[in-house]
Amino acid sequence: MISIFQILVIDDDPAVQILLTRMLERQGYKVLVATNGQEGIAKAIACCPALIICDWIMPGLNGLEVCQRIKTDPQLSTTFFILLTSLDSVADRVKGLDAGADDFITKPIEQNELQARVRAGLRLHQLSRDLQTQKQILEAELAEAAEYVRSLLPNPMTHPLNINFQFIPSRQLGGDCFDYYWLDSDYLAIYLLDTAGHGLRATLPSISVLNLLRSHALAGLNYYQPSDVLQALNNTFQMTYRNDKYFTIWYGVYNRVKRQLIYASAGHPPAVLLSGKSPIKPKVKTLKTPGMPVGMFPEVKYVDDFCHIEESSSLYIFSDGAYEITKLDGTIWTLDAFIQMLVNSQFQCDGKLDQILNDIISLNSKEAFEDDLSIIQVKFD
Repeated sequence: MISIFQILVIDDDPAVQILLTRMLERQGYKVLVATNGQEGIAKAIACCPALIICDWIMPGLNGLEVCQRIKTDPQLSTTFFILLTSLDSVADRVKGLDAGADDFITKPIEQNELQARVRAGLRLHQLSRDLQTQKQILEAELAEAAEYVRSLLPNPMTHPLNINFQFIPSRQLGGDCFDYYWLDSDYLAIYLLDTAGHGLRATLPSISVLNLLRSHALAGLNYYQPSDVLQALNNTFQMTYRNDKYFTIWYGVYNRVKRQLIYASAGHPPAVLLSGKSPIKPKVKTLKTPGMPVGMFPEVKYVDDFCHIEESSSLYIFSDGAYEITKLDGTIWTLDAFIQMLVNSQFQCDGKLDQILNDIISLNSKEAFEDDLSIIQVKFD
């Protein structure tokens, strides 16, 4: 019988080493032997065996300690670990399982039991390897998809306006999406949307909206009128029982000649307009109009609002992931606190978006954000 599997035996008893080696080699397995726990760990790291049979009671490192070290090594995560023991109480088995052991063989060793447990262990090892391979393939494909999504986002703009952004999906793929582009030489369209949920199912509707608006594929639509755009999107992206995805959106059109901004929103957080150079009395205006999220209900009306853009003004458009953050003390950061941070940054660091993001990251109690985070910053002068 020929086998590609390699088995490591860790036991301080020479008689047990010889017995196990003979039994396993008869079955066609390649067998390595270590006489103590430290040597066993070194050989496991060096050769990555498919299966380890390790004695529980040994001088130096015992079987539980060896198991714990093996199971914490990412390279050995799929190695099947069998503890060889004369202990058979439930409490002892629980200790072994808590240490990470996958199975047990009781002394004295019975050949048929050994063969059956080894075969079962190797099947599970192979299954784990196959699953790990599939996971790596899926992660690579998701990484490619995430790179594609990023390639669709607009480049930062430096003239005649300065537009920059920060985008951090909570997973490789997220439900936030945004765009800005000139409708003609004087009118700039800008929007940010946030699809309910996370991951691939949230990304697909977002990209659909981006492609639809960027290509002007909605025939007869006045893209200069934000309320009309939201109405058309709501008609196009209605929820169904098979597709429960809806999204919030803020959409604006800026006339750079008249310095006028017309905007409408659909269940989205307000955009924040900061004006003036005085740190004592900065002008703060929140820009939001009434309207349900797109796709929730078919008969929804959206309305426009206007504002004049003063000199030295900055506009921030963002998703709720920018402020719905669990802080280190367990409390949730608020929209008002986020707006105050934007005001402070305007005068402390000239509103540098990198610094704003660093401040948000420092507040977050988790290693990653729980929701997608997107911020667009428009400096009009």
